[in-house]
Amino acid sequence: MRVRREMLAAADALRRESLLGFDTETRPSFRKGQSYPTSLLQLAGRHEVYVFQLGILGLPAELRGLLSDPRMVKAGVAIQRDLRELRALADFEPRRFVDLGACAMRGGLHHHGLRGLAALLLGKRISKGARTTNWARPDIPAKALRYAATDAWVSRLIHEALEREGLIREIPEASAAARRSRRARLWRHARSAAARIYRAARGPRHE
Repeated sequence: MRVRREMLAAADALRRESLLGFDTETRPSFRKGQSYPTSLLQLAGRHEVYVFQLGILGLPAELRGLLSDPRMVKAGVAIQRDLRELRALADFEPRRFVDLGACAMRGGLHHHGLRGLAALLLGKRISKGARTTNWARPDIPAKALRYAATDAWVSRLIHEALEREGLIREIPEASAAARRSRRARLWRHARSAAARIYRAARGPRHE
């Protein structure tokens, strides 16, 4: 998906969901030290998967709004790096994210990756064939797009399977009030330290 009008319609549809499968794709690098920005964002609802070409769309406010929406869960595997790289495109506050691999690990499952969990929990085998695709190209082949969409779709199914087993735990996030309280404590500490330094610099008072 690379047309703004289509992106807006997709974002509107996704806002009605309570659970989204989440994944991203980045153009592979074959040289040491070489890296590229995130190329695709995949979000899976109950009936459809939407693949957004970020190299064309960027990360617009409508998509950032979905990623920050506290009303819906976003589930994926090894998502911390994905989120960090998405925030390099345009900053946002990630809300209601679930790392399925971490949930599986805490639950004592032997598989923590997407393909292992799909085989274990869903009895599905996911192809690895499109991993070397140049996801930054504007005309991504249909087969590769299906591969990208499948990862987000399967993430949603794995979340449902883990939830049935009572193994889901969302990534902890500080509330806005907690963040304000922490900033206030740091500010008071800084002022107190500055006052002590000032008094020490002045030396003892003489009457």
